[in-house]
Amino acid sequence: MDRRRLLVLGAAAVAVLGVALVLAYARGADARAANRFTRVDVLVATGQIAPGESIDAARAAGKVATAKVARDDLLDGAGANADALKGEVALVPIYPGEQLIAAKFGSSAEAAATLPIPPGKMAVSVNLTDAARVSGFLEPGSEVSVFLNGTDPQTGQTFTRLLLPRVTVLGVGSTAPVTTTTTDEQGSPTTEELPRTLLTVAVDQREAQKVLYASSNGELAFALLNGQSKVKSGGAGVTSANLFR
Repeated sequence: MDRRRLLVLGAAAVAVLGVALVLAYARGADARAANRFTRVDVLVATGQIAPGESIDAARAAGKVATAKVARDDLLDGAGANADALKGEVALVPIYPGEQLIAAKFGSSAEAAATLPIPPGKMAVSVNLTDAARVSGFLEPGSEVSVFLNGTDPQTGQTFTRLLLPRVTVLGVGSTAPVTTTTTDEQGSPTTEELPRTLLTVAVDQREAQKVLYASSNGELAFALLNGQSKVKSGGAGVTSANLFR
């Protein structure tokens, strides 16, 4: 009799445990379903954000938006509050569609340390207009030729000349409007606002000196290259005297 009672009690306990496990599994399934179908807001990149580009500049350029993702797909460190990243810059390239996570942003000093500067080279940055940077086609890793539009200080003659035949772009930074005023032959000033973008290139010391001097005494322009592009160094460049030769 006692043995039968123990068996009954044991069966009842197993039944209760089974019901508890079923209920726990059901609750877990409900939670998993909720995480799968509940959508939350998160910041994502809508355009490529280059290393060194600030979150503020990226937002101003329309490269950041809020999207909804399933809670299960939310990455660690992602969120919908851009103020949490305020004042920080991208440490690595961030591509369209990526969630913005805190681990990929940091200080300007951290960004500089992550630039892939080739051995024996250094990084210098210049501000270029959209036209001078081949519109939006330049990106980290692009190969470019650097041209100078300048004025001969001795003759006053304007010229365009190849400055550097081939350098590598390390970073494409923030874009900001710059106001430029020019004066025509009658002395009438014309003011226009042009967007300029910070471009960082890998150069040696001599090339860095050329770029920095030229950017302070003329206008630089980049020409995008590919593996088959032909660039010839030297020559007098182009002036009004040989423009149509």
